[in-house]
Amino acid sequence: MPAPELSPPQSSLPAAAARFGADALADAAARARDIEAATGGRPVVPSPSAPLTVGSGALDTHAADTPADEVGTPSAAPERSAALERILRGPSGLGTASLHLARRGEPSGPETLESPKPLESLESPKPSAAPGPPAAPVPLAAPVALSTPVAPTDPAASAAPAAPAEGIPIPGLYYHPVPEPDPVRVAEVSRRIKAWALDEVDLYPEDWEDQFDGFSVGRYMVACHPDAPTVDHLMLATRLMVAENAVDDCYCEDHGGSPIGLGGRLLLAHTALDPLHTTEEYAPRWAESLHSDAPRRAYRSAMEHFVHMASPSQADRFRHDMARLHMGYLAEAAWAETDHVPEVWEYLAMRQFNNFRPCPTITDAVGGYELPADLHAQPAMQRVIALAGNATTIVNDLYSYTKELAAPGRHLNLPVVLAERESVSVREAYLKAVEVHNDLMHTFEAEAASLAAACPVPSVQRFLRGVAAWVDGNHYWHQTNTYRYSLPDFW
Repeated sequence: MPAPELSPPQSSLPAAAARFGADALADAAARARDIEAATGGRPVVPSPSAPLTVGSGALDTHAADTPADEVGTPSAAPERSAALERILRGPSGLGTASLHLARRGEPSGPETLESPKPLESLESPKPSAAPGPPAAPVPLAAPVALSTPVAPTDPAASAAPAAPAEGIPIPGLYYHPVPEPDPVRVAEVSRRIKAWALDEVDLYPEDWEDQFDGFSVGRYMVACHPDAPTVDHLMLATRLMVAENAVDDCYCEDHGGSPIGLGGRLLLAHTALDPLHTTEEYAPRWAESLHSDAPRRAYRSAMEHFVHMASPSQADRFRHDMARLHMGYLAEAAWAETDHVPEVWEYLAMRQFNNFRPCPTITDAVGGYELPADLHAQPAMQRVIALAGNATTIVNDLYSYTKELAAPGRHLNLPVVLAERESVSVREAYLKAVEVHNDLMHTFEAEAASLAAACPVPSVQRFLRGVAAWVDGNHYWHQTNTYRYSLPDFW
């Protein structure tokens, strides 16, 4: 008897977008009534922002002055409702409270983040502010990613091998250049993160200071989050990035890491992100354990700061993606224990979990707004996020290739697995890994453009631009971080 065929997948995106639109319309109508009652007049509505478009592979936006009647206002209505006007005017309403671009070069001012709340009360409901007239919205006229794609070059076209040089991108790699990160923000984020690492979580001994500075995490996070409204928001991503790297280095990699016993260490560290709910007798011992080593101290503190500014759904989303990351760590550790080189597809499956996904998935929290949970959970959105994580992780494989070759033992990366499993030279394997990255990038951009067209909701559009900006910023950091990375001599 033949196996029954699976039913074709049915997208729930239109229904989710419709629910979002209905909720936003109801919210807008209620606010409009409040404003009219308070001021005696209806809110002034500027020209609507244009929908997100895609050109030359880069997500972009452009201002438009299209009359409202031409962008979907029902012609049967004698006059536009205040609710619809609120939706059409762009960056306001549900999920888009902070929908504006950060002013590049603007001094960030003193840190205003309050002390983190105790772990047991991290997600208590936040009080709502009293309704009042909304601030004038800022149209999304400028793109988040101010770049055009760089066409891949033919590695074979070089007459002589090129020596690695500072800031040289991998020949043939498809990527988008980004503007230099705001130096004021870079300096402030760098200052704050070092103070946090030293004074708040005691993250590393003195002889690791050069490595911490060489990581250049301030430049990394400012490049990846160009729309963060404040330095406080940038610090959310920066602390989490440093904490994740502390876990990777100290549990898995070159600062005492080992595959032996990794599962137990990761499980206990994960409770710093996802709190243990246990009896009064045993809770104090668990709370003490969160201070027992640098990775757990970093996870605990970074998560407390994050939950202080993020919503409960954003925090839970992040926990889920961190569980994915830890599962990927465990798969790689299991292969190391048995000296197993996976098939290429198996390696790519592992890298879909052991990858950068937790970083772009919080792009809305760092941007000061929220992509609603039902829209974030859509299969189309999850595919875009997964492709972004996969492409950026192969960038890491490529730029860290020589660094890993110089380290003790065998480090799995895509070129190593390709050379072993497809019986090709190391050069051929590396160049094929570049092709794999490029295919992932093109698919990511096509899927993001398709989703943007299918769901023209402001928070979806901004989230997609934020993920694209993270992809571009991640490449920029790898390309320019010559303290850590150098290119192989394959061209």
